[in-house]
Amino acid sequence: MTDRAFAVVRAGALTSVQDLGRPGHAHLGVPLSGALDRPAGALANRLAGNPPEAALLETTLDGCAVRPRCAVTVAVTGAPCPVTVDGRPAAWGAPVRVAAGAVLELGRAVRGVRSYLAFAGGVAAEPVLGSRSTDLLSGLGPAPLADGAVLPLGDGSGPPVYADAVPWQGPPEELVLRTGPGPRTDWFTGRALRTLATAVYRVSSASNRIGLRTDGPPLERAVAGELPSEGMVLGAVQVPPDGRPVVFLADHPTTGGYPVVAVVEEQDLAAAAQAAPGTPVRFVPAGRR
Repeated sequence: MTDRAFAVVRAGALTSVQDLGRPGHAHLGVPLSGALDRPAGALANRLAGNPPEAALLETTLDGCAVRPRCAVTVAVTGAPCPVTVDGRPAAWGAPVRVAAGAVLELGRAVRGVRSYLAFAGGVAAEPVLGSRSTDLLSGLGPAPLADGAVLPLGDGSGPPVYADAVPWQGPPEELVLRTGPGPRTDWFTGRALRTLATAVYRVSSASNRIGLRTDGPPLERAVAGELPSEGMVLGAVQVPPDGRPVVFLADHPTTGGYPVVAVVEEQDLAAAAQAAPGTPVRFVPAGRR
């Protein structure tokens, strides 16, 4: 095993390798995948001196701990969290040099859900269909991190970037998702469409990388029959039999058999990735606030 690698000391609740994903393979049944909070992942790579497509780690809620086998520059962005090197505080949102053998730890998110850890040179896991992303739905890409696992690192690329201020909006107090009409709005009653546009939902604890599930008033169907499976897009708001909307995120299935009532604008999905369970959610028709 090369010295350009790191060992996993603590994997955390869910830590996975992510990059920009696998666009263009939906016809093969392969989801997009990739970092859920793309701006945060891109920022971490930039601070570490990497190109945007470099693979990095995405943590969930309680961070992770790793031990690089070589000296390496890292950067942590996304959900703010305590960062330590061998127990000593280190910077969040800035390049940090970690010595070979030191333990780098990302603690529990102070706000938000997902933090991003970029290593100079990127995580050099074996690519599948042009991406190193872990896809929880299809199982493509490297497995989620496990204690004791060793992952390779790529060669360092550009110099790290230092910034006086790190642009990050932070997790939303209220998640406002702008929507356009879905292909199956006619499967819902007028009252259901008004409910979707006016009610306050909350992020469900059952949410994951596949979809942001919501708790709130169910949407009444106008058509009671079954829908043949059809293509699904990123941001689709699908309504399962319980009537509560689900927003499809990066690991979503490429087809589905429940009607899609709306589609969330893609630029709002990064905020959805950082919305903790219990966060209020409003679906707002595009052009209206």
